[in-house]
Amino acid sequence: MRQTYSQVACLLLVTTLAVHAHSARSAANAHARPSGRAGYGVRVPASEVLGYWVTFEEKKLIALADAMPADKYQFVPTQGEFKGVRTFGQQVKHLSATNYILGAAILREKPPEDAGDETGPDPVRTKAEIMEYLKGSFAYLHRAVASIDDTNELEPGVSSAISPLQGKIPATRLGLTVEALMHTNDHYGQLVEYLRMNGVVPPTSR
Repeated sequence: MRQTYSQVACLLLVTTLAVHAHSARSAANAHARPSGRAGYGVRVPASEVLGYWVTFEEKKLIALADAMPADKYQFVPTQGEFKGVRTFGQQVKHLSATNYILGAAILREKPPEDAGDETGPDPVRTKAEIMEYLKGSFAYLHRAVASIDDTNELEPGVSSAISPLQGKIPATRLGLTVEALMHTNDHYGQLVEYLRMNGVVPPTSR
């Protein structure tokens, strides 16, 4: 979370979510009118829109994490300015732990203790273990997003200690969801480079 987000990816994601949120509200307020387009005038719940994007990121990241051979999970770049960066496995654990932490903030509950300071549980080290942790984190994020509706999506709450929303704007459930999606997308971009450095073509590019 302390690493800089990909500005282009963030802008695209925020813009897309804003458009979908606006569309959902417009549909809710509009009177149903005859149209040849299926679903015109039908309101789409915020949780459904956000859940779509959680699933989108989930599929990308699980496929990407699975594509890296187990013996490469300790890989870390050495050519260039990469001193102190996370290994491939640590990257996946970090984004998973953050899913749990931000999901808990959305649900207004305490995050799992083993999420740690965004590092995830220390005993989770093998590819199989990390993959299960990743899948569990998205299941938890799905549960968090499913709790969002028109009555609480913009309700101010307590931000997570890892969130850049601290003291700047209220940490709403919608804002925390956008943050979680931005974060997973940011690390997806980094993990793609790790894969390619090991001669593995990312699943989405095949």
